[in-house]
Amino acid sequence: MLDKNAIGRTSPPTLNEVEKGAIRRFAEAIGDYNPIYYDEEYARASGYPTIIAPPTFPASFHSAADLRELLGVGIKSLLHAEQGFDYERPIFAGDRIYVSTRVSDVFERPGMSGKMDIAVIEDEGRDEEGNLVFRARRTLVVRAAKETP
Repeated sequence: MLDKNAIGRTSPPTLNEVEKGAIRRFAEAIGDYNPIYYDEEYARASGYPTIIAPPTFPASFHSAADLRELLGVGIKSLLHAEQGFDYERPIFAGDRIYVSTRVSDVFERPGMSGKMDIAVIEDEGRDEEGNLVFRARRTLVVRAAKETP
């Protein structure tokens, strides 16, 4: 079982600078060719100051969190189960967003091959003024270590 003491562990904020090229590459990688992610004139005509990032873009952000340290398990043991995002505003090219990560829950759940350890991780992104931009929540399944013969 994951250590319940992991709940509440938080990383310090890490700066992520949002670049136009990174937005375009991310949109291409997910196969979304909406011009609001590529064309600055189109984005402005749509009421935005510049191109905006796709809704799942914060998945590409970095934080100072080392999940091995926060959870006490190897990174190869983690399976990404689900993820969701809540926004206060869109993310724009040129934004400077500070991301911190927190372990919000750790628990066991029954699975087909026995108990599974589950960790819920929350990311929070704030702009340079400290205003909340987004919150992300991901659920990770911790695979049991394989026994060696």
